[in-house]
Amino acid sequence: MKKDSSTLLLTGGSGGIGKATVDLFASRGWQVYELSRSGVSSEGIVHIPCDVTSPEQVQRAVSEVLQMTDHIDVVISNAGMGISGPVEFASTEDAKKQFDVNFFGALYLVQAVLPTLRQQQYGRIIFTSSVAAILSVPYQALYSASKAALNAMALALSNEVRPFHIEVSCLLPGDVATGFTAARLKETAGADVYPRAEQAVAAMEKDEQNGMSAKKMATALWRIATSRYPAPLNVGGWQYKIFCILDRILPKRVVNRIEGMMYS
Repeated sequence: MKKDSSTLLLTGGSGGIGKATVDLFASRGWQVYELSRSGVSSEGIVHIPCDVTSPEQVQRAVSEVLQMTDHIDVVISNAGMGISGPVEFASTEDAKKQFDVNFFGALYLVQAVLPTLRQQQYGRIIFTSSVAAILSVPYQALYSASKAALNAMALALSNEVRPFHIEVSCLLPGDVATGFTAARLKETAGADVYPRAEQAVAAMEKDEQNGMSAKKMATALWRIATSRYPAPLNVGGWQYKIFCILDRILPKRVVNRIEGMMYS
């Protein structure tokens, strides 16, 4: 990555991890371009209205950024949302909505910025994923699946763009206390068939609200963005790193059963 890099483009910077991240980078002298539906501009941060589920809006927003700067050093795809409920009663509409934001929004961003990064012959792309991509959470199957797909795309993309000196990484946060919890869409269909679903989601949300701070995850993103050799997958929070290590050591059925006992 270019040594004197100072330009960040980030999606989903209006709140939570994204807001903490743009504030951190701006405070350290970076010029930040923040793409979201409801963000605001401030010193060092230029807000550009953008719905990441629209490839046209993403392309226009990136083009607008490139009218203000001749390079992009770090791109963070952070926009995301969650939907909970049993798989059996998940609607096709909800499934598409989940993937439209978490996966396709990231895909559209990558496709919009890569021509510039390739021409530069340097750059770094970071995806905000989730530990749920590795440890699938009951009654959050759509969310877990969307983040697992994001990890898979990031790993493949990393090999595709290596010849252009572009690096790709993911941050996998565990429970983080943000407005993400309150914004989660809860599918209540099937409550009579899966009576434990509501209790499981409530327990999960309690863990989130007692979780790590958004600032801690912003610091983790800073480290990935500025590290000389960033890992492809970076788990946020030491306790979640332990869980992921156990997932590699223990039989998957054991790990999955433990996950089920915690949240179902």
